[in-house]
Formats: sequence, C-alpha cells, structure tokens
Amino acid sequence: MESSSSPIGAKATLLRHFPGEIREAYARSCAAGDSAAVDTVVVGVLLDHVPDKAKLAAIAPDDSVALVADLGLDSIAIAQVVFFLEDLFEINISNTEILGVRTIGDMRVFIRRKLADLSIVPRA
Repeated sequence: MESSSSPIGAKATLLRHFPGEIREAYARSCAAGDSAAVDTVVVGVLLDHVPDKAKLAAIAPDDSVALVADLGLDSIAIAQVVFFLEDLFEINISNTEILGVRTIGDMRVFIRRKLADLSIVPRA
C-alpha cells in the first residue's frame, strides 16, 4: 500500500471518499489525458461540495447549472473546490481566473484549459 506522503498515496487520500467511478475517472485522466474523465472528476468534486445534498435530487448536473444559484455554493465552498482541484491536478488557479466561472460547464472547460495550457497530464 502506498503511503500518503507519495504522490500516488496523496491523490488516493484526496479521493478516498469519492465513489469508484470518480477515482477510476481520475486514473483515466492521468493515464491517457482523457478530457471526458477530467470532466467526470470536476463534476464529482463540485457536487461533493454542495452544502445541501437534498438539492442534488432535484438538479440534473448539466453544464448550465449555476454554482451559486443552483448548487448553493458560497465563496468558501468555491475556494475549497479550487484548492481541491489545484491539489488533485497539480495546477495553480488565481482568484482572478476563477471569477468568470459561474456554471458547471464553465468549471469543466476552465479546468480542461488549465491542463491543456500547462501541457500536463495529471499524475496519479
């Protein structure tokens, strides 16, 4: 078993409470740079930070869903999502960059662009 101090162990620790589908998507994103897998992980992380889980039953998590108005994310929750995604994908996101992200679709596209701009594939 990997220790949590190794890169692989650290990512496993970050993802430990997520369903297998999200962990597998992360592995695919690392292994093949699969953008659909990145999308799955991003949406999973966003939904994990929704404060009122009862809202999720009434919302289909499509690209038009607003992070604040529909999901109820506040600035603290959005900051937590940003920090989580930075750690997971080993990217840097500035406050200025994240200001334009308003919907699930915005966040998916933003993270894919960050990964493409840095020409990196996240490491497992």
